[in-house]
Amino acid sequence: MKTYILFFLILFCLIGNKIQAQTSLKFLSSWSDSTLIGSNAFNNIYNEVWGLSVNGSEFAVLGSTAGTHFINVSDPEDIFQAFFVEGGTSGGQIIHRDYHDNRGFLYAVADEGVNSSLQIIDITDLPNSIHVVYDSGNLIRRTHNMFIDSTSDIMYACISAGNQLPFARLRTFDISDPINPKELQVYSSIGGFSFQQVHDAYVIRDTAYLNCGPSGFAIVDFSDKEDPDLLYALSPVDYPQSGYNHSGWLSPDGNTYVMADEDHGMDMKVFDATDKRELELIDLINAGSSSPFSIPHNQIIHDNYLYASYYYDGIQIYNMEDPLNITREFYFDTSIIDHRQSYEGAWGVYPFLPSGNILVSDMQTGLFVLKFPGNISSNENLELSVSDIHIYPNPSNGEIQVDIPEELAQEEALFILYTLAGNKVLEKKINTKSSSLELNHLESASYHYSIRSSSYSKSGKLIVLK
Repeated sequence: MKTYILFFLILFCLIGNKIQAQTSLKFLSSWSDSTLIGSNAFNNIYNEVWGLSVNGSEFAVLGSTAGTHFINVSDPEDIFQAFFVEGGTSGGQIIHRDYHDNRGFLYAVADEGVNSSLQIIDITDLPNSIHVVYDSGNLIRRTHNMFIDSTSDIMYACISAGNQLPFARLRTFDISDPINPKELQVYSSIGGFSFQQVHDAYVIRDTAYLNCGPSGFAIVDFSDKEDPDLLYALSPVDYPQSGYNHSGWLSPDGNTYVMADEDHGMDMKVFDATDKRELELIDLINAGSSSPFSIPHNQIIHDNYLYASYYYDGIQIYNMEDPLNITREFYFDTSIIDHRQSYEGAWGVYPFLPSGNILVSDMQTGLFVLKFPGNISSNENLELSVSDIHIYPNPSNGEIQVDIPEELAQEEALFILYTLAGNKVLEKKINTKSSSLELNHLESASYHYSIRSSSYSKSGKLIVLK
């Protein structure tokens, strides 16, 4: 039975994601600078976004072709640029910048430019001031991405080179002394798994989830930096819709991993990561777009939500409370550019601010500050959250129960059931805390449900097996 259900989930997920009801995130503010120029390659003015919470103030860190912008978002409806740090290289050469903070310091890198450098910025005096305390290209002149494992003070530099260090597919640095990074090791293969590059990484407690571009994916235990242990690896032929393995993120409980291949028309992959030596593909998810040029970029998992910056499809947010039944619930369009075979639109997302506000960077239009609509927040377990709406049993043998929290049940909602082709097969009003719905007239198949009211919506998969 489990195999049969999983088959339906994976086979139909691409179609199913297209018809899930979604709610727009609430727009709070945006920021851009009309004097900045775009990159020569993709005409993108902006790139990565990061977030900071220091001394009770909140900041967005936004990368551009010019450098690093510190945007004060403490009052999300009245945001402003508080500080700016020019990059070693600026202008049309720059496409990528990347940021991580650790122990009161922000680490900033770029992937282009002969004068680019690793910049370390003291942020402990925010909101009053910032101080660049390290600016050198000797160890890192360029790196495509980096990730800091704050549990061990190790920085992982992906596709990196310095003025005094040769090109490396993956290089680690000790940053336990925050302003004096020290090179540790260089890697081109681990445990027999060779990679052309490591494009991005997620690392916690020395366990790294490595997105290796055209070489696939690997999980590595770096407890012994000189002799790391390969826990698991996937070559491109080992999983469906494989392409350029770009990025991924691990759920807070460590049991679910979501990764994306940065290829037009490909789904994101959801894995059960409970056993680090044997991952299991449990779902494929997407932005629900009908365009063959829909393409994911970066993912972050926070609480029970997956946040994905999805280029032309803006920001997409998925409810992951049930990893076997992930549903798209929220979105926001940051771009007005039509889908095409390029890279434009939403680049990065940051959901970790204490306020619960969401930061999104768009390559052409700049910074967006967003929030969940109504009372829904990823930082709180609120009674009014749609995650408290339960539909069971699933799979169903011909009848389901819909339980809605009492507060939500006070307003009338509409329950709609669709076939995978988008045909409506059931529509019923719900205005009680618990409702039974008969499905005996339906054939055994996978369906998609939508529950909608004036203030909330929830959607997901439903399987009928009779």
